[in-house]
Amino acid sequence: MRRLLPSAAVLATICLSLSGCGEDVVVDPGPPARELGVEIVATHPHDPEAFTQGFEIDGGELVEGTGRVGRSWVAARPVDLDGGQVTLAEYERVRVPVEGDLFGEGITVVGDELWQLTWKDEVALVRDRDTLAEIRRVGYDGQGWGLCALPDRLVMSDGSAELTFRDPVGFDEIGRVTVDREGRKVPNLNELECAEDGSVYANVWQTDEIVRIDPETGHVEAHIDASPLREALPDDAGVDVLNGIAQVPGTDRFLVTGKYWPTVFEVRFVP
Repeated sequence: MRRLLPSAAVLATICLSLSGCGEDVVVDPGPPARELGVEIVATHPHDPEAFTQGFEIDGGELVEGTGRVGRSWVAARPVDLDGGQVTLAEYERVRVPVEGDLFGEGITVVGDELWQLTWKDEVALVRDRDTLAEIRRVGYDGQGWGLCALPDRLVMSDGSAELTFRDPVGFDEIGRVTVDREGRKVPNLNELECAEDGSVYANVWQTDEIVRIDPETGHVEAHIDASPLREALPDDAGVDVLNGIAQVPGTDRFLVTGKYWPTVFEVRFVP
């Protein structure tokens, strides 16, 4: 006789009345997540030495932040979006090292400033958007992983299943949400991209998965299998994990890359 497994909604209800339920179950399972894949539109060269942590298109430039102790940097590379077609310059307009032994993490742009997280150093670096020179530092508790900007707040990940909302001026915490996929928490949220439609895209660390999140509820609206991108890389490429999402402004396309990847993929997320 075939035994039917309870749905996430049933499990969540049971967990309200019984102890011992797994901590990865949330009460509100939310709607089913769409299953999407990647359509490769074009490819662009990428620095194979870049341990990519943050990735964002802003003001006609692709801004990238990298990690590693003593080897972290942030750089801005011109990008031509004429007619919606992406052309990346072969040179970087500016590259600035992260001072000292800080381990650089996610980045985002707010107005004329760029914010850069650090991993375990509990400090955010505020930089001049044009020169990328450090202006000031702001402390926070815990780890820093990914960062992106919605119109009214910053969104930060710390490697858990939670997103923290922060004030874009003082970096004070102003809220948080737990991310779940059909009732199950989604841990290891890493690099973030705040899309033009208000959703938040996140790499899931050590996987080829990208999730699209409703920041108001924390529910995963779509699960994206990006494994074809890794399969399209050269066999001899010494690549690490998928990490780096940047929406191409005004389009349904994204630039996606990874740590030590020699390629930036221009993609659409499709059924």
